Amino acid sequence: MIRRIKQFTTWLTNEKGYSEHTVSAYRQDLMGFYAHLGEPEEVTTITGDQIRSFVVSLHGKNSSTTVGRKLSALRTFFRLMLRYGAIKEDPVSGIAGPKAGRSIPVFLTVDETFALLETPGPDDRFAVRDRAILELLYSAGLRVSELVSRNFDDLDFAGEVLRVRGKGDKERLVPVGKPALEAIRDWLPQRLQLMTARAGRGRKVEKHCLFLNGRGGRLSARSVERIVKSYGVRAGISQIVTPHALRHSFATHLLEMGADLRSVQELLGHASLSTTQRYTHVTLDQLSDVYDRAHPLSVLEKNNMDKT
Repeated sequence: MIRRIKQFTTWLTNEKGYSEHTVSAYRQDLMGFYAHLGEPEEVTTITGDQIRSFVVSLHGKNSSTTVGRKLSALRTFFRLMLRYGAIKEDPVSGIAGPKAGRSIPVFLTVDETFALLETPGPDDRFAVRDRAILELLYSAGLRVSELVSRNFDDLDFAGEVLRVRGKGDKERLVPVGKPALEAIRDWLPQRLQLMTARAGRGRKVEKHCLFLNGRGGRLSARSVERIVKSYGVRAGISQIVTPHALRHSFATHLLEMGADLRSVQELLGHASLSTTQRYTHVTLDQLSDVYDRAHPLSVLEKNNMDKT
């Protein structure tokens, strides 16, 4: 089983082009199932009842979304084993996942977004870098994995576009706004200083990376998450701010300003339009709120209810 899991994660990396973070999540889900089995198992002996038992054990401790994701990992794994001829029947076949509630993405208002972008100040050692990170996340709607894997050559300053490799190693070109481009230009002198200092210490220079850490190495996704969260707190935003919240804000604000769903899908790099449609729930909720507050009949009905 362990050997087959390694084979599976190699396939995810080399054939599917999944990110290290995604591959790690699949591996953890499969190792959790392996631990549930309680003893070493050959992949050929695993039954549907064992998988059902594992799914049942997850309920009460995990959300329906998490349970569905773990079952999806098992389904993908055993389908690959079936394709390789390692098993004759798929033990996950016929096992339905839980119905997950359709969550509305967390996003910032325009005012909150602007407050966040203006938070890095002169007392912050890497203020210019951090402002560039915040601006680019919001300007291009990037996933954090896409941001940290960007190289300097991916950015076309003249064309004002960024080449991005997203999930499944799919490439797309994303427009970058002038504020983000200016913020990145401001960061470049400090980037050069960090590269020079790293070379002076006899370390390999990360000359291609767009964003560097304090030691001159490539900035990690976890570091970006900490940076964004800390500025969110300092900006006085009540909710926890994540890089993904900025991505959600990017999509929501575009739709609010009249962008069509297909265009937003392309900008986000979503394979399915249904994934992008989550953002229409946000804008429809806002439209309903505007209607309730502004439409004469709605206002009249509310006033009558208040009187009663």
